[in-house]
Amino acid sequence: MILSLRQRLGHNYVFLVVAVIFLALMVSAGLRATPGVLILPLESAFGWDRASISLAAAIGIFLYGLIGPFSAALMLRFGIRRTVLSALALMAASSAASALMTSRWQLVLCWGVLSGLSTGCVAVVLGATIVNRWFVKHRGVVMGAMTASAATGTLIFLPGLAAIAQHHGWRPVVLTVAASAAALIPLVWWLLPERPADIGLTRYGASGTEAQTASTGNPLGAALGALAVAVRRRDFWYLFATFFICGFTTNGLIGTHLIALCGDHGIAEVRAAGLLAMMGVFDLVGTTASGWLTDRVDPRKLLFIYYSLRGAALVYLPFSNFSFVSLSMFAVIYGLDWIATVPPTLRLTTEAFGETAAAMVFGWILAGHQLGAACAAFMAGYLRTLQGDYVDAFVLAGATGMIAAALALLIGRQGVITARAVPA
Repeated sequence: MILSLRQRLGHNYVFLVVAVIFLALMVSAGLRATPGVLILPLESAFGWDRASISLAAAIGIFLYGLIGPFSAALMLRFGIRRTVLSALALMAASSAASALMTSRWQLVLCWGVLSGLSTGCVAVVLGATIVNRWFVKHRGVVMGAMTASAATGTLIFLPGLAAIAQHHGWRPVVLTVAASAAALIPLVWWLLPERPADIGLTRYGASGTEAQTASTGNPLGAALGALAVAVRRRDFWYLFATFFICGFTTNGLIGTHLIALCGDHGIAEVRAAGLLAMMGVFDLVGTTASGWLTDRVDPRKLLFIYYSLRGAALVYLPFSNFSFVSLSMFAVIYGLDWIATVPPTLRLTTEAFGETAAAMVFGWILAGHQLGAACAAFMAGYLRTLQGDYVDAFVLAGATGMIAAALALLIGRQGVITARAVPA
């Protein structure tokens, strides 16, 4: 089937690969965002407090990031297709199994441990691996589109899942997510070749023939070796810190708690999920535009602008009147740069550590992102349980956004960034 499509599409087959990965990333993002829909239904069904539910979400978010560098090494060693297929199967199985849960530990297992490990293999690191393996030109634009798949997943999944939860309860929600992951397995099996050379192609924009071979090293050793080289450079720590704050101010806070925050102000779940969907529309535009800008503008300046705007928006939200106008204003400003930070961060990582190691080093930086998200997911739930509102959580997150803006300007300042390859 791949060869038949290859003959019809020629070099444009690369965009079919992008489409398949886009769908996989979109479903993974939808699954990762599902705990935000489940907070209120589980609270009602089992009487679990938000701190307990948030703990499961935080564990999932943390493992989602921690597995990133190891998933990049697994893709190099065992192949992208095998890794993605295994992850999709685990996503479907853990989500479906959660329909039977009756205890908190089962929630932690299904929506913390298993969902975190599986979605972590189908995340931004996968997009970075595909971009570096299949493209020479237009990497920023393609990475922007890949990253925007998370926004599209939010756009498609959350309003529908919130409507299902509101009218039918939480069990149909988790079964819907499980079916979505399972439906992608045959598409990935049939349409995703391992590398361009497997179907007689070169990377998009490459001149002449290229030799691309699989790594034969130990995946664990490769991931840890990339980390050992990266931690010796200040740029890694600046990138890690800014991405920690990126996660702290997005997935962990808004992705997990916005629906619950709106519920505190009398806004129904479906309407609150619609607000997230609106953000998704603007993030789709903003992240794709960020990829285009990353190919043309100093990425440090872009990161400064993105984090500054995000910090201001987060401080503004809890003091707004939660009217249609104020929420729409927040959705536009926040949505435009929800994940717009990814293309410039990946570009800086690739320039600093070379194409060979970029995916694994970026995986470690993404681990920082998810560590920050996990901290925010638990912190916001804990403060809500302790204080009865989310005000302090949002103000704190806004302040960290301003810190990230300042740190972004320091990246690369100790000298010219030069490409370095780390042996896999």
